[in-house]
Amino acid sequence: MRLRSSLFAVCGLLLQLFGMAIFLRGFFPAPANTFGAAKARASAAPAEPAGGLASNRTGLPSPLFGRVVIMLVDALREDFVFGPKGKQFMPHTQQLVERGSSHSFIAKAWAPTVTMPRIKAMMTGKIPGFIDIIMNLNSPTLLEDNLIWQAKAAGKRTMFYGDDTWIRMFPDQFIEHDGTTSFFVSDYTEVDENVTRHLDKVLERNDWDLLILHYLGLDHIGHLAGPNSHLIGPKLSEMDNIIQKIHTGLVFKDGEAPLPNLLILCGDHGMSDTGSHGGSSSHEVNTPLVFISPAFRKKKSFESEYVEQTDLTSTLALGFGLPIPRNNLGHLIPSVFEERSLREQLRYLHLNGYQLSLLIQESIPAFEKDAGYKLFQIAQKSHGSWIKLYLEGNTSETLANLGKKVLRQYLDAVKFMSSSLSKIVAQYDLYSMIVGTIIVVEVIFLLVVCTPEALGSTAEFEVPVFSPFYSLLFYLLCLMFAAVHVVVCTSTSTSCYFCSLSWLLVATVVILISALQCVLFSTLWKCFANGKPQQKSCAVDCSSWSELNLVLLLGSIGHTVSLASSSFIEEEHQTWFFLVNTLLLVFFQDTCRKYFAVSDPKGKATKWNPEDIDCNEQQTAIHGLFETSDLDPKDDKSKSYTRSDRNFEKLLVLSSPWVILVFCRLLRSLNQTGIKYAEKPDIGHWLTSSNHRIELSTLTAISLLLIFVLVQKKGSFVSKAALALGLVGIYCYRAAVGNVVFPWKLDKQYVSKGIIEARFVYVFILGILFTGVKDLLKSGVVSSDTVTNSRGLWEIYNGLVLLAALLLRPHNLPVLLFILLVQMILTRFIWRILDYDAAQITIIYYWFGQASFYFQGNSNSIATVDISAGFVGFEDYVKLPAIFLTIFGTYIGPLLWAVHLTCYMSSERSRYSSASVGHSCYCFILLRAIPAAVYIILITSLRYHLFIWSVFSPKLLYEGMHTLVTAAACIMFTAMDQKRMFKTLS
Repeated sequence: MRLRSSLFAVCGLLLQLFGMAIFLRGFFPAPANTFGAAKARASAAPAEPAGGLASNRTGLPSPLFGRVVIMLVDALREDFVFGPKGKQFMPHTQQLVERGSSHSFIAKAWAPTVTMPRIKAMMTGKIPGFIDIIMNLNSPTLLEDNLIWQAKAAGKRTMFYGDDTWIRMFPDQFIEHDGTTSFFVSDYTEVDENVTRHLDKVLERNDWDLLILHYLGLDHIGHLAGPNSHLIGPKLSEMDNIIQKIHTGLVFKDGEAPLPNLLILCGDHGMSDTGSHGGSSSHEVNTPLVFISPAFRKKKSFESEYVEQTDLTSTLALGFGLPIPRNNLGHLIPSVFEERSLREQLRYLHLNGYQLSLLIQESIPAFEKDAGYKLFQIAQKSHGSWIKLYLEGNTSETLANLGKKVLRQYLDAVKFMSSSLSKIVAQYDLYSMIVGTIIVVEVIFLLVVCTPEALGSTAEFEVPVFSPFYSLLFYLLCLMFAAVHVVVCTSTSTSCYFCSLSWLLVATVVILISALQCVLFSTLWKCFANGKPQQKSCAVDCSSWSELNLVLLLGSIGHTVSLASSSFIEEEHQTWFFLVNTLLLVFFQDTCRKYFAVSDPKGKATKWNPEDIDCNEQQTAIHGLFETSDLDPKDDKSKSYTRSDRNFEKLLVLSSPWVILVFCRLLRSLNQTGIKYAEKPDIGHWLTSSNHRIELSTLTAISLLLIFVLVQKKGSFVSKAALALGLVGIYCYRAAVGNVVFPWKLDKQYVSKGIIEARFVYVFILGILFTGVKDLLKSGVVSSDTVTNSRGLWEIYNGLVLLAALLLRPHNLPVLLFILLVQMILTRFIWRILDYDAAQITIIYYWFGQASFYFQGNSNSIATVDISAGFVGFEDYVKLPAIFLTIFGTYIGPLLWAVHLTCYMSSERSRYSSASVGHSCYCFILLRAIPAAVYIILITSLRYHLFIWSVFSPKLLYEGMHTLVTAAACIMFTAMDQKRMFKTLS
C-alpha cells in the first residue's frame, strides 16, 4: 500500500499514543495490598497488655474531645500562618499559636499536592497513588476505611460546608452539607462567603459532633495572581476573623459540654511561588496544622515541629474515640496526648502500633524481619510488664523509668513501621507496562527504518500493510503472545489491568503487536534486499555534513540521553535554552559565510566579492522588506532603493541572530523555573507584585499593541478589525479581574470575574477561526486557489494567537510577543538568505517551540500547570472546555510554532517542493516520538529510583500530553499534505 510519509507518520504516532496509554495505566500503580473496603471495628480493638493479669481496659479509650471543628483552608502555606504574613494579617491566630492553649505543627504532604489526594490522605491515613492527580478532576466515592465513615458508625453527627469534592467522596455521610465548586478559580469571594454564611447558626446548634469547613478562596487567588498578590492579605485577614468567630463560639459552648472542644486549622497543600500546586517544593508540601483546645496547657513561647499529614488520621481518631482506619500509615502525634496519664499514653500508642503491625503483616511477606515490627513486639512485652507492676500497686521509681522506656519503644516502633509502609505504598502493573512498551518500541523502530524513504523526493513509499496477514509468521506470533497472556494472567497473584480486559480487546492488541512486528521485518528485509533507497530530496541530499546538521543531530541526541538524569529533567529548560543559543550562533556563522565568503570550484573559501554573489539572492532577501512598506519592488524607484541599500539589508540579516539572542536572555529572567533557581527573584514576580501594577499595565498594553502590528499583516480587513477589538477586550478582561488598571482608575477599581469581557473576546476568536476554516474549505472544495488556502491557514493562526493572548497571564504576554517577533525575523530575513531545507527548518521550529514552553514558566512539575486558563470566561466548571483551554494554555509555545510551520510551508510553495510538507510532518513526529519512546524505557528501569514520584512521574505525564498535542498539530500537517498531493496529481 502506497502512503504519504505524513500520513504514515501520523498513524505511527497515534499507535504510539495507544501504547503509551497502556503503559501509563500500568505505571501509575494501583494501591498496594491493603484491607480494601473492610472497616475497622471498635469491638476488634486489642486488650491492653497486662503481663498475664486481667486488665479492665479492653476496648477503645474514651474520647478526649466533645466536638471537633476542622477548618481546612485550601493552599494554606505554613508561612502564611507562622511567617511574616501570618503576623501581619492573622493576629488572632498568631496569639493562639504563640500564647494560647494550642499545639502547632508543620504537616508535610506527599506529592501530588492536589486537593482530592490530600483529603484522602487526611481521612484514611494512607498515602494516595500518583494516579489520584487525574482522579482529582472527578473525585469518585471513597470506599476505603476513613474517619468520616467511622464517625457515622459511632453515632457521631457530621456536617460539611465547602469544596464539593468532599460530597462526592463521602456521599450520604453528612447530616447537612452545602458544596461549592472547586474548579471555578475566578471566584475567590462568593466561594468562601457561601461557607461562612452558615457559621453563626451552626455554632449555636447542639445537633452536631464534627464540623468540616473547606475554604477555597485562597487557592483560587493563588491560581489567578500568585502568592505575592495584593489579594492574599485581605483573604488571610478574612480567614483570621473566621478562626476568631469559631474559637469564640467553641469557648462559649465549652461550659455546657462534659468534654472540651477542639478546633483544627490545616491546609490540604501549599502554594508554589507561581501560585499553583501539585509538585514537591517546600512551599507546596509544608502546611500548617494547629490544634486549639482548652484541653491543652497555655504556651509560653511559639514552638512547632514537623509531622506527616497522615499523622492527623490516627491522632484525631483516638482523640475522638474512634477506631483507627485500617489502611492508616500515620502515627500518633505525642504532644497532643501529653496531658494524659502515662497509662493512657501507652494505651494510645499500643492501639496505633497494633493497627500498623496488622498492616505490616498484610503488606510485607517477610514482616518478621521488619525493624519496626520487631521493636513493637518488644515494646508490647515491656508494656505488659509495666501494666503488671502498675496493677500490683508498685509506685517505685522503677515503674516510672520502665514506663518512659516503653513509651520511647512504642514511639520508635510506630515511626519505623510507618516509614516501612510508606515505602511500599504502591505496586506496578509490570505486564501492562511491558505490553505498552512493546507497541511503542515497534512503532519507533518502524518510523526510524522508514526514514530514508519517507524523506525521499516524492515523500511517499510502499508500506506492507496487508501482506503480514498472509504470512505464517504473523499467526505464529499471535499464538505465542496469546499463550504468554494466558500464562501471565493465570499465574500472577496481583491485579493486572491488561488481564482484566475482555478477550476481544486483548485479541486486538495481540493482532496489532504481531502485525507491527511483521511489517517491521518486511520493511527491514526490503531495505537489505534492495539496498538502494529512492532518490533523495533536498531534505537528505548532502554530500557532507554542515555545522547546522551536526548541531541539530547532536542536540537532539543529547537531549534524549539527558532524560536519564533527574537533575537534567528538573532543569530541562537549561538544555533547551543552551541548544537555542547554540543554534543562533550557527545562524550567525552561516550568514557571515553567505556574505563574506564564497567557494571556488575546488571548494576552497575565498575572499568575498559582491559581484560573485548572485544578485537574485539578495533581491529575494530585500524583497521581504517591501512587504511591510509602500514601495513596489518592481518599479524603478524601488530597484534604486534596493541597490543603494544593500549594506542596510546585510546589517539587518547579520544582526538578526543577536537580536533573538537578546530576547532569549530577557525571557530567561522573566520566569525562573525548574528547581535550582525557582526561589530566585525574577521579572515576573516583580511585575505581579501589588506595588507594580502600573508597570504591568504598561507592559500589557504595549505587548498587545505590538502583537496586533505583527499579526495583522496576513489577514483580511474584517479579521484585522476583529483582532484589534479582541486585543482591546483582553486588556479589559485583565482589568476586570484586577491584574491591570485603567489610567483613569488608578486608585479604586471594581474587581469582577471578567465573564462578559472574556466572552466578548471569544466571539472574535471564533469569528477569525470561522473565517479561516471557510477559506480552507473554499480552496479545497470550490476551487484550487493556493492564495485562499494560504490565507485560511494564516487566519487560523491569527485566531490561535488571539486565544493565547487571552489565556496567558499579563506578565507572560512578552513570551507571545517574542514568539511572533522571532517567527517574523526567521521568515523575513534568515530563511530568505540561508538555503535551509524543510527537514532542517522543522527541527529548528521544534527547538524554538520547546524553548518557548519553558519561557512561559512551565517546568516538568505539575505545580506549574496554570489551571486558571481553563476557566476564563466561564461562570461554572465545564469539563471539556476547561481541559482544552488548560492544555492549550500550557502548550501555547509548541503549538504556535507547529501551526506557523504549517502556514509557512503552505505559503512558500514556489520555494519548496510538493514533498516538503510531508518531510516536515515526518521529522516533527520523529522529534517527538523518539524521546517519548526512550523515556518510557528509561523510566521502566528507574521505577525504584528515589525521585520516581517527584521528578520522573510528572515528566512522564508531560511526555504523554505533549505527544497528544503533537498528534493534533500534525493532523493539520497531514490534511494539508494530502490536499497538496491531490492538487499536484490533478
